[in-house]
Amino acid sequence: MILVDTSVWIDYFNGGENKDTNLLDSALVDSIVAIGDIILLEILQGFRNDKDFNKAKTTLATLELHEMFGRNMVGKCAANYRTLRKKGITIRKTTDIIIATFCIENQFPLLFSDRDFLPFVKYLKLNSVLDKT
Repeated sequence: MILVDTSVWIDYFNGGENKDTNLLDSALVDSIVAIGDIILLEILQGFRNDKDFNKAKTTLATLELHEMFGRNMVGKCAANYRTLRKKGITIRKTTDIIIATFCIENQFPLLFSDRDFLPFVKYLKLNSVLDKT
């Protein structure tokens, strides 16, 4: 199973065609895509009209859903953020820290296009579905 970050889902739902969206399309056909609750939230809150929102909600409900954040993840996320901060790297969004840490802790490869995940790959052993280095 792989997790797919919101950055790729946005391109996918907007009809973007690139290496990431093509891989997502193949992974959906192969039924190897899972989704995290935080990623699902980010995707769904981005839809402007009800028709697209309802279609995406129905489609994404077919994926295996994982709860990404809770009491046991707080310290791990903070530790990862602090590790990167000590290296002079600031991650812009807390949700990216949660997503990356969840994937690291649960050994899920992550498909992403957001550059904020690169330090997690380089320094914290996040497994990228595609080589992004």
